[in-house]
Amino acid sequence: MRNVSADTIIIIKRCIEEFFDDFSRSPSLREISTSTGISKSTVQRYVDIMERVGIVTRTEEGIETPYISKTERQMVSVAKLGRIPCGPLDEKEEYIEGYVKLPQSFVGKGKFFILTASGDSMIEAGIDDGDMIIIKQQESARKGDIVVALANGQSTLKRYMPDPAIKKIRLHPENSSMEDIIVDNCEIQGIAIKVIKSL
Repeated sequence: MRNVSADTIIIIKRCIEEFFDDFSRSPSLREISTSTGISKSTVQRYVDIMERVGIVTRTEEGIETPYISKTERQMVSVAKLGRIPCGPLDEKEEYIEGYVKLPQSFVGKGKFFILTASGDSMIEAGIDDGDMIIIKQQESARKGDIVVALANGQSTLKRYMPDPAIKKIRLHPENSSMEDIIVDNCEIQGIAIKVIKSL
């Protein structure tokens, strides 16, 4: 191919893929031009060439590279909040630190938020200090679920263990050196569904 720059092809291909990663959709020719500084007419010419040689394809969703065609499109934007105590009841910092995009197949359907674990009361459930916990937002839980529980105006991450015999709720730490927190009632803010760890 005469008068075709391999570097320009690489720049346009990278732009398309990075745009998709950021916005979960393919960019328009104008957006490629704006991002790369390459004129729209030149972008059009190169995309046509790239399509002819199989570097990109055009679909109803837009311009796709093999990377995009293999990437899941259904993403969920999940708010990352503050730290949640894995110890004595304490106030949860309810401010949004940012958003994390996760595949819907990873979390399922529903509303979610992410909290950072603080403390060591859930270590026997595989939740360590600093782990990020994906919480499915809901107001009910089954016995044995790990929940974000609000009791007496304070939140904690514990295993939900209602105890009909004493008409109380046990918020059970997964740490054999710690005792249950026993409350008259609590508000379920969500259940833990995934743990994201740093290596």
